[in-house]
Amino acid sequence: MKGLRSHFVFSRNQQNGIFLLLLIVIVLQGIFYFMDYNPGNEISAEEDEIRKFQQEIDSIKAARAGADTLKIYPFNPNYITDYRAYTLGMSLEETDRLHKFREGDNWVNSAEEFQKVTGVSDSMLAVISPYFKFPEWVTNPRTFPKQKTSVNNRSFAQKTDLNTATAEELQQINGVGEVLSSRIINYRNKIGGFVDDIQLKDIYGLNFETRDKLTSVFTVKTKPEVERLNINDAGLLELSEVPYIGYELAREIIDYRLLHENIEDLRELSKIEGFPADRIDRIQLYLGADADF
Repeated sequence: MKGLRSHFVFSRNQQNGIFLLLLIVIVLQGIFYFMDYNPGNEISAEEDEIRKFQQEIDSIKAARAGADTLKIYPFNPNYITDYRAYTLGMSLEETDRLHKFREGDNWVNSAEEFQKVTGVSDSMLAVISPYFKFPEWVTNPRTFPKQKTSVNNRSFAQKTDLNTATAEELQQINGVGEVLSSRIINYRNKIGGFVDDIQLKDIYGLNFETRDKLTSVFTVKTKPEVERLNINDAGLLELSEVPYIGYELAREIIDYRLLHENIEDLRELSKIEGFPADRIDRIQLYLGADADF
């Protein structure tokens, strides 16, 4: 009994050590008891943040997918421009075949004939042909007899020069009144004379049908002296004086040219923000890349 008692007799230092140990244990228990520690809440918060971040990524992907989708509107395939053909996915060779065919005053009157002229693949034709819009006299010849299109058979010599036509002469065309004739002449004076009939597209309020009637009677014969600029050599001031291109856009083109060292095709300019890509067919009258010279 005496030996057992000796095990419970401690010195002052040992007593202090035991007391300190008990105090530490009590403090730690108090910390765990009063502290609101819930690992599940942290995991839940992280999962919520990840979910929100994934939703943002999905919305960005959806927006980009919508922006990259080209919306096609009905159009007459006889008037496809280089830029329009490019956006549809046609190659330069296919577009050139169509333009050469049209230069002979020939017309494409069906999807099958379009494929025969251009050489587009069956898959390409299946995608774009549902949007072909031919004149009603083609799709319904009974309604529009052939003799009504005889005015389109005028030769180049029989047509009146668009650059010398008076307002009174222009008003002889059905659909062209005082307002439109005045706009045509004012715009003609502004650009120093029409270089090509296609510039009639820039006349506000002049729709396709009326423009077609105009070009069946009028055409550019006396072209103004225009020096076509090489876009890889032209300076800032020269570019800014080109119709459709102002000073700010000219500076953007110069920056793009320096960044890419050279511009192989004018269609590259559509990558520049604010560039009027829908007017590329008219801009080509004043500008060209190295391959065009």
